[in-house]
Amino acid sequence: MGSWTANYDGNVIRIENLGFSGEKLFVNNKLQDEKVSIFGADLTGHVVSNDGERKPIKVNLGGWFTISCRLFVDDEKIEVRKT
Repeated sequence: MGSWTANYDGNVIRIENLGFSGEKLFVNNKLQDEKVSIFGADLTGHVVSNDGERKPIKVNLGGWFTISCRLFVDDEKIEVRKT
């Protein structure tokens, strides 16, 4: 369980893992995707960049003993910070 955040082009991306309650992806505090999965999850969404372009988000949550979070925006890996 845990949560992670990242800033991308003026957008705040937050990913939450709530254990058996599921996983959620928020962009600027708006829910964009949620899943309930025991073994990890893939979440998708989008951000709108400063130039008005809509860019896809992909999130992968998983792991054996601890949950890790990987975030990609427009197929580029973005560093996340565990909060």
